[in-house]
Amino acid sequence: MAFKLDGNSLAVDVAFSHNDINYPANWLRLSTADEKTALGITEVADAATYDSRFYNGDGSAKALDDTKETIDGVEYTTLGVKSVLKAQEKVTAGLLLSKYDWYVVRKAEKSTAIPSVISTYRDGVRTACNTRETEIDACADTAALVTLYESTITQYPDDPNS
Repeated sequence: MAFKLDGNSLAVDVAFSHNDINYPANWLRLSTADEKTALGITEVADAATYDSRFYNGDGSAKALDDTKETIDGVEYTTLGVKSVLKAQEKVTAGLLLSKYDWYVVRKAEKSTAIPSVISTYRDGVRTACNTRETEIDACADTAALVTLYESTITQYPDDPNS
């Protein structure tokens, strides 16, 4: 909650003055509602916040799909929410896989077999990423994407060395 006094905002944990009286920084936090009202302080609801992955600052939904526009003969693509989220999943999967890339390099250079637990883990990471990308693509609107991200997380397999 935010507070106002004489039309001016008051910050919590910041000292303020009113009618030649100085109030300490913790006064708003420690005072009762009646004490604030007696001084003329009103409580104001905080401005709405929106999840910036899905919404613009004004609360309007971001475009789900990529958009293309041509400016001065050059075509530009603006990534939609779905492309951004899928790219983030690919980064996560890439980071999980990179820890064990040395097994793949060793196999290519020395023909040393990759342990099955590592191969299984790497396959599981790729499958989890692909599953999440499919879930993202299946969302028809912003509300569906928000529900997906609020209700589930990507089910990456446990690290075999943890």
